[in-house]
Amino acid sequence: MDLDDSGDALMDDSEVMSSTEHSGLPTITSGGSSTGLAGTGGNGDTFSSSLSKPGNSPKPDVFDQHLTGLKDAPRPPKFRNLPYASLQTGLVYDVRMRFHVELFPEEVDVHPEDPRRIYAIFEAFVEAGLAWRDGVSNLDPSYYMGRIDASQVTEEEVRLVHTKAHFDWVQSLSTKPADDLREEEQHPGSKMDSIYLSPATPYSAALSAGGAIEACRAIMLGKVKNAFAVIRPPGHHAEREDAKGFCFYDNVSIATKVCQREFGSSCRKVFILDWDVHHGNGIQQASYDDPNVLYVSLHVHKKGTFYPESSYRDNRPPYGDHLHCGEGPGLGMNVNVPWTAQGMGDADYLYAFQQVIMPIAQEFDPDLVIIAAGFDAAEGDMLGGCKVTPAGYAHMTHMLMSLANGRIAACLEGGYNLDSIARSATAVVKTMMGEQPDRLVNTTPSRTGIDDVKLVLRQQSKFW
Repeated sequence: MDLDDSGDALMDDSEVMSSTEHSGLPTITSGGSSTGLAGTGGNGDTFSSSLSKPGNSPKPDVFDQHLTGLKDAPRPPKFRNLPYASLQTGLVYDVRMRFHVELFPEEVDVHPEDPRRIYAIFEAFVEAGLAWRDGVSNLDPSYYMGRIDASQVTEEEVRLVHTKAHFDWVQSLSTKPADDLREEEQHPGSKMDSIYLSPATPYSAALSAGGAIEACRAIMLGKVKNAFAVIRPPGHHAEREDAKGFCFYDNVSIATKVCQREFGSSCRKVFILDWDVHHGNGIQQASYDDPNVLYVSLHVHKKGTFYPESSYRDNRPPYGDHLHCGEGPGLGMNVNVPWTAQGMGDADYLYAFQQVIMPIAQEFDPDLVIIAAGFDAAEGDMLGGCKVTPAGYAHMTHMLMSLANGRIAACLEGGYNLDSIARSATAVVKTMMGEQPDRLVNTTPSRTGIDDVKLVLRQQSKFW
């Protein structure tokens, strides 16, 4: 896709802002519990759903037409006898997540975590006829993805994963002058790790985590069959009390714990599949001793020399190797597939799925699947150096859709080539909407890939 690199990073999609989004920067809720899917329509009217209050059981037979105030809000199933197949795929996208920007950008070197990342994906959805936009798409929005409003995550929800000190520090950024933010350190004496800050960072981060929650919540309530959350800043590197690697809140882990709390036995077991090219250290930390969260990460590791290894404030040894399998009641629930080299492609990833990931996931039998959907293993990404094609991502998605009765949420993580992430995300969404994946060109895994997967298989055979 052709994006104008010279365009303003905030205003390219002003038409979306005026028709479907809020304006202004309200203050994040600092306490209280989630009250369900709520927001403001394009006409300024407020709306809310009370179906998802903590303690209430979801009522899949009652479809709330006031889920959002948008014209492209999710519709009920078209056919009573095909309730899943005739439901829409959900979409979370909010232009306000682009307010998190570099205050002192380099003139030549654009930061990889570019605000245009989410715009590129949304535009690709619109151009492919998957997402509806007033004045651009056809008149009937019921054939597109159903739009789900992103809410701001609350302090209570954040603290299911992070400490109060971490939440307070993120919130404090909104009141600090630009010069102070340039020199800011979350922990005095420790420089920030691959992070830029702005006064709008707390707001965008709150929407990102809240967007992940609302995507998962809409699925569990039966409003959509599955969902894609186009969110930023990403989250899987954020640890209990550390913002790092472009991440502030661990979006996927927060959404997991919120849904476990709200939906009880109907969402007891959650499978998180992380295909971002970097290890999701934050997700691993958040779920390491949890017997009800299966975390599987495929990532370049290079024997402990690839980010985020060697970047930790506590100087820990390699954290994303195949030997980290969980602890206590969560022993066996952490599965790392660490590639010893870059350059892995479709065949390597599919081999790992067939040999390790799907057999373990089927035995685990989850109630919900969440993809930490980073696209920096895609062909063309400047950081990942791997060769996964859009068809490869589609095939992985197709296999995951066989789990949890199809309840699957994809939440954007990394991916820094605008064209690659747009094409890859589009392939994933088409599969989620019911299209079959394109054929793979190469189905023979590399020798290195086979060796890496067999190493994991031997380790995990102790638990599965």
